[in-house]
Amino acid sequence: MRGVFIKPVTNLKGEIRVPGDKSISHRAALFGGMAYGETHISNFLLGQDCLSTLRCLKQLGVPWERQEKEVWIRSEGMDAWQEPIDVLDAGNSGTTLRLMLGALAGSPFTVTMNGDESLRSRPMRRVTDPLKQMGARIMGRREGNLAPLTMMGGQLQGQSFRTPVASAQIKSAILLAGLRASGETSVEEPALSRDHTERMLRGFGVDVQSNQTIVRVHGGGRLTGQAVSVPGDISSAAFFLVLGSLVGQGEIILPDVGINPTRTGILDVLKGMGADIELFNVEEVCGEPRATIRVRPAKLKGIEIAGDMIPRLIDEIPILAVAACLAEGETVIRDAAELRVKETDRISTVVGGLNALGAKVEELPDGLRIQGQTSLYGGQANSLGDHRLAMAWAIAGMLSKEGVSVEDMAAADVSFPDFLAVIKKVAG
Repeated sequence: MRGVFIKPVTNLKGEIRVPGDKSISHRAALFGGMAYGETHISNFLLGQDCLSTLRCLKQLGVPWERQEKEVWIRSEGMDAWQEPIDVLDAGNSGTTLRLMLGALAGSPFTVTMNGDESLRSRPMRRVTDPLKQMGARIMGRREGNLAPLTMMGGQLQGQSFRTPVASAQIKSAILLAGLRASGETSVEEPALSRDHTERMLRGFGVDVQSNQTIVRVHGGGRLTGQAVSVPGDISSAAFFLVLGSLVGQGEIILPDVGINPTRTGILDVLKGMGADIELFNVEEVCGEPRATIRVRPAKLKGIEIAGDMIPRLIDEIPILAVAACLAEGETVIRDAAELRVKETDRISTVVGGLNALGAKVEELPDGLRIQGQTSLYGGQANSLGDHRLAMAWAIAGMLSKEGVSVEDMAAADVSFPDFLAVIKKVAG
């Protein structure tokens, strides 16, 4: 398709309600399908990834209804799940594939899961190997590392695992398998990854024990249907936090954004760079904190981002790289090698894309080195089907001198279906 041209802007003002949190929407749907009784989800994200989770549930015999952003799931628990007659298609959603593998590991039937070209290239061994150790039988390309993957249910035995990286998807898959295993299952991470799974499982009635970076569950835990209110996605809000910080004048208000402390690295880093960000109306709903966020223009300075901060903002690094190009001084991002196995190799694609727009960005094995205060002149940028890149290039266009033509802007629909309409609104 032809590129969507994003014009530069100098003044922004308005209120933006970002879509429901993608991670929480996935889990609310999946846990509702695993639970006994009815689960009602409000502000469900209508992005393609979360819809993939709903479609997989329907193939497993779980009935649900949807009206706009509300979803009702009526399930009789995992024991009522049925063997699907066709391959479960996770689309582009790594969350759907990895979490569903964990949930299905103890099922008494065989199921095959697949996805699009991008998903079929992403490594799955860090999930499939622990599940195999618990007793699941999994076959797939390259010894179970690449989809399509076929899962043959088995008797699971609880185990203790230390994960090589802090990953909520790995942790969640193991914990969900642990609910159908005998004994205790524990996961220890090198740093705390996002904890939506632990919080929501408790809300659904499961006894989840956690101590810093270790989480434990016992087999036989039963989920009971709940009402789940999904907060706005801070990963989607991040694009407007950067835009509002670097535009010439104005302010942006973002109501009801999730501020789970395992996800607020973007706030901490932007504030550390000098951003003018304030939080109001802080409250906790359905176990997840949320707030209204106000952002105003400020002069940003370079910063070093590494270590335990990385799991708290891994998805926000592309848009933080855009911010760093226009900040004063150097920004260095390290310990982010996980970016190479996302929807694209986000390290190399961010470097190539920003340099093509006039930035000075150096590729590191596990991150980026960015020389600030280099104007983004504009030009062309391709999302390569990656929703985070599509939106990052659009924000770069709004902050550039001449505008940016974004190829495959439609990729933004994965997590922010009306993104273009929103930026038109606040830009007048």
